[in-house]
Amino acid sequence: MTALICGGSKSGKSDAAQRMVSKLARDLCAPLYYVATMEPSDDEDRKRISKHIENRAGLGFETIERCRDIGGVLDIGGDGGVYLVDSVTSLLNGEMFPPPDYAEDADAPSRCAAGLCRIANEAAGAVFVADYIFSDAETYDAGTERYRRGLAYICRALADVCDVVAEASSGILTYYKGGAV
Repeated sequence: MTALICGGSKSGKSDAAQRMVSKLARDLCAPLYYVATMEPSDDEDRKRISKHIENRAGLGFETIERCRDIGGVLDIGGDGGVYLVDSVTSLLNGEMFPPPDYAEDADAPSRCAAGLCRIANEAAGAVFVADYIFSDAETYDAGTERYRRGLAYICRALADVCDVVAEASSGILTYYKGGAV
């Protein structure tokens, strides 16, 4: 089973994804991996990471930190595992604007999509978490628009290959493909 969960900030998407993959790993008697994609750049990022670590304590996750080359997680955990990739949004940021110079890499969206789809197609199970940043009417600079389009491209690619596609809002999932897991 594979799922894509999108939602806004503090929508409950990460908690829902954790519950989903924990159940799936138990049902399959498979190892459980949390793929942390955020490369922290300030104290706010570090606090957010600490909160996520605290939320998944005791759930049996082995953490794989992977800010780039996402398909490579299968080389670490193997195809028999269940993966929670949190988040696609941070992954694209790290791939599209890599340190040290943060120069934009236009090929990042297609690379991320290919790696994530590899996980979806080859792992025993996977849930992907992405921020929903597509509906506001704000006008952004060209670089931000390319990032938003890149994230939309990745989400469409994942929606194609995933069994379940849902949107989180206030901790409630609305299913657009598949159903409750």
